[in-house]
Amino acid sequence: MKYNRIAAIAAIGVAATLSLTACNGDDTGAASSSQGSSSSASSSSSSSSGGGSKQDGGSESSSESGNAQSGSGDSTGAPDDAANGATETGDKVTFCKTEDLAIDAMDTAPDAQTGNIDITMINRGSTTCSATGFAGVDIKDTDNTSNPIERGHAQPRITTLKPGDAAVFNLSYTIDSSGNSLSHPTNILVTPPNETHTLSLKWPEGAADIKGAYTDVQVYPTHTTK
Repeated sequence: MKYNRIAAIAAIGVAATLSLTACNGDDTGAASSSQGSSSSASSSSSSSSGGGSKQDGGSESSSESGNAQSGSGDSTGAPDDAANGATETGDKVTFCKTEDLAIDAMDTAPDAQTGNIDITMINRGSTTCSATGFAGVDIKDTDNTSNPIERGHAQPRITTLKPGDAAVFNLSYTIDSSGNSLSHPTNILVTPPNETHTLSLKWPEGAADIKGAYTDVQVYPTHTTK
């Protein structure tokens, strides 16, 4: 009987232990499952947040790209403005027409070595116009040939003419004082900037002889007289 009671008590203890272990295992599993769900939810939230952040970043990048393109498109330098007939205030005006300009040539040599001829263009039209850039110039010789004049190294300046305003450009060359010049100019053929109609002017009386050939003469861009 004594051994039977001890065996029974031992059996009860083992059963209790097994029951307690089973309970702890369930609690641990539940906790683990809860933590797994929490971790999964956190991961999902983090992933969603990360996706939103990338989307915001992409939108910002697209905006900056658009601004850069717009800036690039709007950003213009003086040569572009000059080519488009822009004024200093950014307004657009049409180019001066040859028929609206009174054009004259005058010898303005500063010394005995440097030949200089100023060609003045006065706006006789009724509206403001642009004379910005280089005029086309040919010099006609006594042998009836026309010789194109090359551009000097200078940056065009915005030259806007209100009615009655004047613009000037000049021809520059080295004077031949030998008396043996091979150039014998009679006329200056002027085509205003961005025009196709040409006007013929008399070579200024008293202007010094050109040293070398007509290719040694240079024309410079227009500028206002104010």
